[in-house]
Order: sequence, then structure tokens, then C-alpha cells
Amino acid sequence: MYGFLIAVGALLLLSIIWMVYRIQTLVSVVKGSDKKIASGSNKINALMFVFFLVGATILMFWYSIKEFDNYQLPVASEHGVVTDQLFWITMAVTGVVFLITHVLLFWFPYKYQWKEDRVASFYPDNNKLEVIWTIVPAIALTVLVIGGWRAWSDITAPAPENSHVVEILGYQFAWEVRYPGMDNVLGEHDYRLTSATNVSGVDFSDKNALDDFSSPVVVIPKGEPVLFKIRARDVLHSVFAPHMRLKMDAVPGMPTRFWFTPTKTTEEMRRETGNDEFVYEIACTEICGRGHNSMRKEIRVVEPEEYRKWLADQKPYIVNNPSLVENLPADLKELAEITISEYK
Repeated sequence: MYGFLIAVGALLLLSIIWMVYRIQTLVSVVKGSDKKIASGSNKINALMFVFFLVGATILMFWYSIKEFDNYQLPVASEHGVVTDQLFWITMAVTGVVFLITHVLLFWFPYKYQWKEDRVASFYPDNNKLEVIWTIVPAIALTVLVIGGWRAWSDITAPAPENSHVVEILGYQFAWEVRYPGMDNVLGEHDYRLTSATNVSGVDFSDKNALDDFSSPVVVIPKGEPVLFKIRARDVLHSVFAPHMRLKMDAVPGMPTRFWFTPTKTTEEMRRETGNDEFVYEIACTEICGRGHNSMRKEIRVVEPEEYRKWLADQKPYIVNNPSLVENLPADLKELAEITISEYK
């Protein structure tokens, strides 16, 4: 809030300075002094470039330092460390270039302001300089892009065989979470099977679906790979877990995936942040409609032993809603009844 008020105050101050300058210019016009106008205008404009450069630089560094903890969240996944390294390398390269070019951009109008006895130099081209400022950025950008591509290829590549699979389904305006049960194999799904009792459109004619279950919270183990299988039921959504440095679009008709390894439990992050109410979360970062802001799902990272105990306590869809398997073939219906009896 204070930063906003300071910015408003700075804008008002600049507006006042500008109005005073315009009044002075109009007075000079009335007096009929063209040279005075040209000379005075250039000096004022040149000085304003320098004032803006100094003021904006101070404001940028002050705000960046003050708000650092708000945009640099603690990282809680293995690949998140790599992502942060790439981010800060990119910031260092582009930040240095930004500072150099903008210092020159605002200094030159002051240094080379108009003077009656000054003659501009004729400098039409310089092939060597043009080659340098073309090749050097091209090499730098190539290195940065290759680094990002390697990190992206790693997290979107096939997950390790021992990964814990979790399906994240986005729809207006919520997330549905489906687990594959003890066999760690998700059953097939079909959008035509979607109903009030089958939000994910699970195809229970696939025997792998008989032990699938849903959870109101995404529970995952620390230190073990987790594979998010992501899809959307209606419009574009986006799975965003900032502390995991995880972001992947959920696209209707085009399943996506993202695997990662959590490194800190929820309890450990609470101690690190000093916030007893801290929770990891999934948010939607696509503007998907009026209820977009309600698309939030908690992620709970626990120790592997606690996760396995939680997993064993979960009940499949068919246990809570036996009607889902009424129309199955006899052999699958028998298997479903066995599954139901095991959980009762």
C-alpha cells in the first residue's frame, strides 16, 4: 500500500513539474523569444530524463528488495531448484542489459542535448558493430533457451516407474482429483460417462478403474516422484502449484502431464515460514469464467509412511456408490463386488 501511495505521489509531482514547465513555455511564446524557448526547453527536457533515470532506478531497487519474499516463494521440489536457477540466470543476463541500455537511453538526451553551435556527426552504418550486436544476443539467447528446453524436457518426459500417479481434472469451477488405488494404474475415462455421480467420467468397464478413488485434498509423499496426469472437461484451465514450481495447462481433448519430487512436507514448510496455517495449493491461472477465483485445491505433502497409511484407508468410488457398476458385464461385476466387500 505504501509503495502505491509513493508511486501516486511521484506521478503528481511530475505532473506539477510538467505544468510549471508548460506555463513557462507559453510565457516565453508570448514574449516572442524562439531561441530562449528552444534552449530552455531542451535543458529542462534533458534534466527531466536524468531525474527520471535516478528516481526510477531508486524506486526499482527499493521495491524489489522490499517485496522479494513475496515473489520469491520457498521452493519445495527438486526440479524447482533448477527452475529457480534458470530464472535468476535469465534475470541476471537480461537485467544487466536492461540497466546498461536504459542508463544510456536516458543519459544521452542530457549529454547530447541541443546546442546552437553543435553539429551532429554523420554515422550512417557500422557493419562490425551490427554483426556484434546481432551475434552476441543470439548466442546468449540460444544458451538460455537450451537450458530451459532441457529442464522442460525433463519434467514432461515419461515419469519414473515408481511414480505415484494422480489425475487432476479441471472443470468450471473446481478440481477433481482421482487416484489409481493400490495398483497405481488409473482406469480409462470417457467424457460421455460424465454425470453427477461420476464427475471424472471413469469407465468402470475397465477393471483398473474398480479401485480408483477421489480425494478432496491432493495427498503426496515427500521424496518420491509424483506424476500429475492433467485434463480439462470444458474449457482451458491451468494447474499452478507455485511452491513446487509447477505449471501446466489443462486442455480439453489433449491430456498433459507433469512429474516432480516434493522435498518438504507441509509441516516442514510451516516451520520454515513460521506460519502454522500454511498449505500448498493448486490454483487455476487461466481466466476460465466467473468462478475462476474459486478453483483452489490443497496439496498436502506428508512422509512416505503416512502417505501409505492414508492410501490404504481410502475407499474406491464403487464402495461409496455401488450403482456405478450395475450395468457391468458379469465377470467385472463379480470383481467389483469382491472389491466392495473387501472395503466393508
